[in-house]
Amino acid sequence: METTNGALARSGLDGPPSESMKSDSVQVDTEKLFGRIARRLIPFLFLCYVLNYIDRVNISFAHLQFRADLGLTEASYGLGVGVFYIGYVLFEVPSNLLLRRIGPRRTIARIMVLWGLVSVSMMFVRNPTQFYIARIALGIAEAGFFPGIVYYLTSWFPDRHRAKVLSAFVLGIAVAGITGGPVSGWILSNADGWHALHAWQWLFLLEGIPPVLVGLVALWYLPDSAATAKWLTPEEKALVARELQGEGHGHEHRIDHFGAALKNWRVYVCAFGYFTITWAGSVLNFWAPSVIRQAGVANPWHIGLVSAIPYLIGAIGMVLASRHSDATKERRLHFAGCALVSAAGAVLLGTAHASFAPAIAGLALVAIGYLSCTAIFWTIPATFLSGTASAGSIALISSIGQLGSLSAPTAIGALTAATHDISAGSYLAAAVLVCGALVIAVAMRHMKR
Repeated sequence: METTNGALARSGLDGPPSESMKSDSVQVDTEKLFGRIARRLIPFLFLCYVLNYIDRVNISFAHLQFRADLGLTEASYGLGVGVFYIGYVLFEVPSNLLLRRIGPRRTIARIMVLWGLVSVSMMFVRNPTQFYIARIALGIAEAGFFPGIVYYLTSWFPDRHRAKVLSAFVLGIAVAGITGGPVSGWILSNADGWHALHAWQWLFLLEGIPPVLVGLVALWYLPDSAATAKWLTPEEKALVARELQGEGHGHEHRIDHFGAALKNWRVYVCAFGYFTITWAGSVLNFWAPSVIRQAGVANPWHIGLVSAIPYLIGAIGMVLASRHSDATKERRLHFAGCALVSAAGAVLLGTAHASFAPAIAGLALVAIGYLSCTAIFWTIPATFLSGTASAGSIALISSIGQLGSLSAPTAIGALTAATHDISAGSYLAAAVLVCGALVIAVAMRHMKR
């Protein structure tokens, strides 16, 4: 009888549960809680990012038709793509610091409504100068959106969930490519002449209205933090706070203030790493339709359909890479490996961009590396930043990194105009990506997991 009672006690089936069983139960409840939070927040933020990326890169389709109307060359198109990031870079840090004051809900709503209205205004441009002004205005309107949501998500989820959560958010880039390409191609193929407007004008109008509407919904739907979420109990709010506070233990070098972050070399190493990612994004987001057309696909609708393939493959690669990074709790080598995959894709584009199958394979490799790097990258700054340092530094890293989005399209556009194909620009992008992989792999080798 004693043996039976002892076994029951040890198993927890008789008498009070053991401390280990309590711990297991709390862990299960914690994981369920973060799963519920993810299901509440991620789908809506995902939709916001899909709309954001469609409005940012639909110019790659519109320019197939409006180049003649506006008198644009490949070089001037590349410049127009790049000047978007002038306003974007200048206003990123102020936007994220303002987010700390007025809250993510108002910040996200304000950005979405403004960028939607500016995107609609793109339908009225008539010459290169107006095109440049509209692109700069769009950059100002969008400034702070991506780093703001990255900061927002890191204020909800502890490190063990971040690569998976960020990959679910970044998946919006892939879905924007998968859905936005065919939709943009269909509009360009079918809307020309509606109410005396060009098809590219309808493109900017129809794809600019949704973010305005969703931005207004964000004011009602999004809580500023776990502490203000009406759908969490007081106990759940406290549990989220404890999980996030617990991350600070064992990280004696964590930076809490923005002023201190400005003096820390790791912030600038991260900024350079992000700078290199944007070169892959420029190749994929702004030249994929041109590459596909050069590979032999002429119809805009068909170009849109084919352009979805690299994003679909890239999305699968990103999910697998992010899950493996979370499972192993390793970030820098995953980032470096994915950057090298993108570099290999850029080299393949440079050598065989005029052949259909190699061109699509090259774009797919660029997509795998670009999407995976973007998701994994933002887990790295979170290992040494918190508080106001996190909000400001995430925006600072994004701002410096987006200088790549300013320089890459300009350089690639100029090289494409000079050589009449994308080879030289692709090779330059590959070289930049290799540098980023090496710098992150070597400089961040002592970072804590």
